[in-house]
Amino acid sequence: MTDRIQAMRQFQWEHKHHTARTFLPEDLHLRYRDNALPDYARTALRLEQALETEEPYFFPQELIAFTRTVPNLPRIYDEEEWSAITKEHYIHELGNVSNLSPDYGTVIAEGLASLRDKLTDSDYHRAMRRSIDAVLHLTSRYEEAARAKGLTEIADTLAQVPAYSPRTFREALQSLRILHYAMWCEGDYHNTLGRFDQYMLPYLKADLAAGRETEESAFELLEAFFLSCNRDSDLYPGMQQGDNGQSMVLGGMLPDGSDGFNILSEWCLKASGELRLIDPKINLRVNSKTPLSVYEKGTRLTKLGLGFPQYENDDVAIPGLMALGYEEGDARSYVMAACWEFIIPGKAMDIVNIGALPFANVVDKVLHEQLQKLHSMKELKAAIRQEIFAEVRRILEERRNLYVIPSPYLSLFFEGCLEKEKDISLGCKYNNWGLHGTGVAPAADMLAAVDQVIFREGTSAEELLQAMDADFVGYEPLHDRLKYHCPKAGNDDDQADEYLSWLLNTFADAVEGLHNERGGIIRAGTGSAMFYIFHAQELGATADGREAGVPLPANYSPSLNIRLNGPVSLIKSFSKPDLKRTINGGPLTIEFSESVFSQDEAITKVAQLVQLFILRGGHQLQLNTVNRERLLDAQKHPENYRNLIVRVWGWSGYFVELDKCYQDHIIRRAELLLS
Repeated sequence: MTDRIQAMRQFQWEHKHHTARTFLPEDLHLRYRDNALPDYARTALRLEQALETEEPYFFPQELIAFTRTVPNLPRIYDEEEWSAITKEHYIHELGNVSNLSPDYGTVIAEGLASLRDKLTDSDYHRAMRRSIDAVLHLTSRYEEAARAKGLTEIADTLAQVPAYSPRTFREALQSLRILHYAMWCEGDYHNTLGRFDQYMLPYLKADLAAGRETEESAFELLEAFFLSCNRDSDLYPGMQQGDNGQSMVLGGMLPDGSDGFNILSEWCLKASGELRLIDPKINLRVNSKTPLSVYEKGTRLTKLGLGFPQYENDDVAIPGLMALGYEEGDARSYVMAACWEFIIPGKAMDIVNIGALPFANVVDKVLHEQLQKLHSMKELKAAIRQEIFAEVRRILEERRNLYVIPSPYLSLFFEGCLEKEKDISLGCKYNNWGLHGTGVAPAADMLAAVDQVIFREGTSAEELLQAMDADFVGYEPLHDRLKYHCPKAGNDDDQADEYLSWLLNTFADAVEGLHNERGGIIRAGTGSAMFYIFHAQELGATADGREAGVPLPANYSPSLNIRLNGPVSLIKSFSKPDLKRTINGGPLTIEFSESVFSQDEAITKVAQLVQLFILRGGHQLQLNTVNRERLLDAQKHPENYRNLIVRVWGWSGYFVELDKCYQDHIIRRAELLLS
């Protein structure tokens, strides 16, 4: 890290740029209603107003410009209007376009001025034009301010981009910063950075070949861009600060079938390790032919406790997406959404987190309502299958008549939107919905326990249900049997693992053939998002020996109340299902004690563990390195741990900024540390 980057990092870490922030008036939405503007025109006007209010601001020793000085955005509807819309429509999250991956590469290469020339005088194109003009006008004001301050290199860069095609790596990075920045100001959120190392590589290679940049100076530019991703991230909406969707994908198969890991992929891993910040979150695409050296590079980041990289297996993801109807070239180009969901950049309006199937809750419901009437595991599985099918349909029924606030600026980055004058909020080439699957491991453990204790050992169903309702108080021997002496998913026990596979296959069966109102399919997944908190609150004690109040695991992970045999057994258990069928996404998440890395050979051993998961057909893997005692002390003395980074579910954040329920869950997960 150069002195310049170190100084910029410290300036940013101390939030000195926050002094430039001012708030917009809250009543600006009245202008929209008074003029009876259509929704897409309102969004364009909001972007214009937001960017007009921005004041050019430069860090000391700035390399990549643009800093938000306006924290809030005006609403495009007043409360009465929004209430009327919500009564008639299903609103997903905040109602804005979110969790997509724009086609930055094409727009950067073409330039906004070229896109503007393609617009007609139609109403929708006027909204697009207004959006482009707003971005270019702010860029012009930044250029003027830079020249006034004698920042000639910045000014010259802004004179070229994003209006025109970049001529250099620096211009390409600056163009991406502006384009990405404006999306947040339009109201869009969780705008991922996609395959950064692919669309940025030509500019880097050209600079190095021409001698315009050395490797050292180009790497400094890359780190400056990474810093810019963390500059305003506290303003981005999400469940918690850090849940902002600024993920990027490195490596992986290219559309022509070749491997995409390159010098820029390697530099991104190195930059993350040097800066040690929460953004951008790194996803590393790998396959059965990926050399161990790549896994070792990723493991060096894991050692630092950043919570990334997250690994994606092309050998599972690509055929899994193709089986769902994605064209082969598109499937090979997949990226990750904000957390882990598989999406196609520039071509998909997939809503990958439309809801979640609560596996553990479904199994618990069937046990309470029907166990005493059932005579075999075959009958129990049939009842659970019926309930899973019913729950999937109930979730989808609640999500009818979707309304999404239009985004004419973001639409410029998606295939066909400009040509067809169709806003991205109304759909694109792919319009699929994804369902998470929460608590699948506890659900499998519950089935294995019932199989063992009820149908093999003869304990009465009545006694089990009474014990659960009493939170096992007075039923200690049965509790011990359920918790410690029944098969558990994660310990390479075929009995529990077969139930894990059966549950996931049943989920895939339940969504097969279903379509949403936009003609898209429904994708089953193994992720949890924040639902692992919500669904656990609805559960009492469960048949696997889990006590009331014990959280469900995050993502595709073992229960939090079991004794694990070790990492290899865990890998074997969770790679047994056919994960191509649940390809909405959701990683196996493993916590390591930082003591693992005290040994010289640790990097290679952990890298080999990741490689084993990929070779066995695992779809996604996410490793965390934590210290439980440090986490507990951070809860007591947060002022001493401002830079302590943890993985929450599909994103990394600063531990002391999280709500206590998420802090407590991470500490609970740390009790399962593998060492």
